[in-house]
Amino acid sequence: MSVIWYECKVKYRKTHETGESKITTENYLLDAVSYTEAESRITEEMAAYTSEEFKITNIKVANFSEVHPFENSDRWFKSKVSLISYDDESGKERKSNLYMLVQANDVKEAYENTEQAMQGTTGDYTIPAITESPILDVFPYFTGDEEEAEKFATIKNSEPSEEEEKEVLEESEAV
Repeated sequence: MSVIWYECKVKYRKTHETGESKITTENYLLDAVSYTEAESRITEEMAAYTSEEFKITNIKVANFSEVHPFENSDRWFKSKVSLISYDDESGKERKSNLYMLVQANDVKEAYENTEQAMQGTTGDYTIPAITESPILDVFPYFTGDEEEAEKFATIKNSEPSEEEEKEVLEESEAV
């Protein structure tokens, strides 16, 4: 199952370390199955993050194929990775690009973390570009709860029983 990442812009009043209150717009990334769910999830995340009013100014599908958080890192970088394949018929080299979001403290560390994320790759690749991303934080759907992820995958791949349908209906009515 592929993940669809949504980049959400949120505008709200933020109090800085100096005590000054200023309206700011920040970008967040989350995965969801639709724009509606993305809006619901960012609203939930922001409600926990700030007590001030906020406005979601934009939601768009982000073109990240993978997101790699790393401990002790505070910024997000967009890494362009070119996968290299050879066309036997024409004898030419072909490149296909993918974009990864990698957490790091600087560009050098982002390059190293991209290399680490690509370790299991058997094909050739290059990393032609790494840029700092405006994304402030990432909210993945499953935050370390493997049981919940497995349950979700099982439910997505099979027909739900009457009991499961009733449970989902009750949960959605509670929200």
